[in-house]
Amino acid sequence: MTEEELQRLVEKIALEDFGQPFMHQVKINYRMTTTGGRYHLTDHRIEINAHFLALKYRQELIGIIKHELTHYFLHLSGRGYHHRDSDFKYLLNKVGGSRFAPDIGLAKRQKRKYLYACQKCGQEYARVRQVNIHCYRCGKCGGNLKLVNK
Repeated sequence: MTEEELQRLVEKIALEDFGQPFMHQVKINYRMTTTGGRYHLTDHRIEINAHFLALKYRQELIGIIKHELTHYFLHLSGRGYHHRDSDFKYLLNKVGGSRFAPDIGLAKRQKRKYLYACQKCGQEYARVRQVNIHCYRCGKCGGNLKLVNK
């Protein structure tokens, strides 16, 4: 899907579901990994995650577009456009937009490198970064920690 096709899709959804025209620009963002889209308050443009443009994610894309358009129309009308605002929650539910971006496996999972065990109760702790075992103790019983493996 090109940016022109995405622009037309967003304009169509805006008219059909919100009853108002979308008058700004839609961009494709190829660097996004954990979010589906983004609405910019300063210039009112919407960015969409390029990974959701595949045909198999069409329903998710429509939900993301409705989510960003909800931010857009509420912000322009001067009402609560934040996720926590009741205006946002109500309008998003009314148009059927997605509350969160679905996980399609783009987020990088950090590998746990260090495994610590309590010498007293045996509780294990997996950590990405190394922990100073002289400063930290077991959160369960207060015993000393021991590095099991790297």
